[in-house]
Amino acid sequence: MAAGLLLKLVGFCFWAVFWLGGAATVSTNAGAGGEAVVVDARSAIAVTDEDFVCATLDWWPPDKCDYGTCSWGLATLLNLDLSNKILLNAVKAFSPLKLRLGGSLQDVLIYDNGDPRQLCTPFTKNSSAMFGFTQGCLPLHRWDELNVFFQKSGAKIIFGLNALNGRVPMPDGSLGGPWNYTNAASFIRYTVSKGYDIHGWELGNELSGSGVGARVDADQYAADVLALKQIIDTSYQGHASKPMVIAPGGFFDAAWFTDLISKTKPNQMDVITHHIYNLGPGVDTHLIDKILDPSYLDGEAGTFSSLQGILKSAGTSTIAWVGEAGGAYNSGHHLVTDSFVFSFWYLDQLGMSSKYDTKTYCRQTLIGGNYGLLNTTTFEPNPDYYSALLWHRLMGTNVLSTTFNSMNKIRAYAHCARESKGITLLLINLSGNNTNHIYVTSEGTGAQPYSTKREGRRPYRTKGGRRFGHIPGLGEEAQLIREEYHLTPKDGNLQSQHVLLNGNVLAPDANGDIPKLEPVKVEGTQPITVAPYSIVFAHIPSFYAPACR
Repeated sequence: MAAGLLLKLVGFCFWAVFWLGGAATVSTNAGAGGEAVVVDARSAIAVTDEDFVCATLDWWPPDKCDYGTCSWGLATLLNLDLSNKILLNAVKAFSPLKLRLGGSLQDVLIYDNGDPRQLCTPFTKNSSAMFGFTQGCLPLHRWDELNVFFQKSGAKIIFGLNALNGRVPMPDGSLGGPWNYTNAASFIRYTVSKGYDIHGWELGNELSGSGVGARVDADQYAADVLALKQIIDTSYQGHASKPMVIAPGGFFDAAWFTDLISKTKPNQMDVITHHIYNLGPGVDTHLIDKILDPSYLDGEAGTFSSLQGILKSAGTSTIAWVGEAGGAYNSGHHLVTDSFVFSFWYLDQLGMSSKYDTKTYCRQTLIGGNYGLLNTTTFEPNPDYYSALLWHRLMGTNVLSTTFNSMNKIRAYAHCARESKGITLLLINLSGNNTNHIYVTSEGTGAQPYSTKREGRRPYRTKGGRRFGHIPGLGEEAQLIREEYHLTPKDGNLQSQHVLLNGNVLAPDANGDIPKLEPVKVEGTQPITVAPYSIVFAHIPSFYAPACR
């Protein structure tokens, strides 16, 4: 016992010399058996919404087909089984999940107003019509049913309005003339009268820039956004809060977006939304190659950076969201955009977009097509559902500068931990060959590095500007324990629709309950092991992070 006490005292003196002698950072050279992720936690580089993760629901009928495959089934707003337990529990698990209701057909959708003179007919396939379908209608009884589900699940709703009513063809090929908002205004008033809670009303879908199927000039669009703002102000007069005014739900075009922002500033438009399908068509046979290519993933950073720059220089209160992102357009690709491999793209998008002050990111879709977070027919979560849920529960709003220079096949992102101390680090290994052993260190104390090779220990906490590791036997062990969540594909198959968390398959139980997402606890002085083709969330409560106070 005396010998043990002596060892403790020697250990204490060893660590005290380093701690009292001055601030120190971590040495993570290869000779010490690891690589370094450097996190600057002195201040946040961006801030996201608390409910950053968002998903979409679309309008497509069952006979919407792409490349000979009809992938939507009964999984859209007009036909979804709202009584399904997995569906309800999957949305409730986020508490809350933003749901954006919209898509291509929203601009040919009218709303039932209870007037028997206005026919409320469903979409009908017509190859000569825009997007291949005639005008459709949302019955009021279906809107009522949807809102019962939204209230039960606690979802926050963004509704995409038809922005093409009243437009006429222009000489340049665009559609012009003011938006005829009569039907939309009636629908908004009905929604208010029923007490349905709407987080935001979004005008139009993919009509910005060169448009998809149709386009509207930015000047006219700005005037229509102002009209929507007036409708909302009037309809919600006397309410404690009003829904957000959101537009345009289209692909980023710098000049067009700049015009829209300048003509709606400083506070007429709350959110500007853009869409991302940077992997190309769902029929592309090289989708997996693109997903695993770091240089290809990096290509989307230019869009986020450009939009952030426009907003910063405009003198506006408008913020940026990704309003719809399915990666591969035309409904995605089965066993790619609904399988494990797509979590590499999806989580990288969440990490990258948040660095550029994107406040919300809406995934296409919650269910439907080949890119749903949930399986279109069974409602069971696909791998990306669990990736999204882990992000939502672990990654806080404050975004931290994070660098990893050892190899570009590792993607690294860090945020302040959500509702907890320290930080959460996300590591994505795009390599199928390399297992990485990664240490985490902090940036910016101006200290000289030192190596704590003795007993393999490495500090990552600072106190009063001084870093120290754990002191053996003196009560620091509990504070240096971290929690890790390792995601890998079932049977090592990147195209599996089942994901393992720390080696265990994730699936709802017989009652449709979403499984608990349990971490493994690891001694914090040990490196984070990132297996080939895997994803790791690491919650590090002992990381000293002034930005997270």
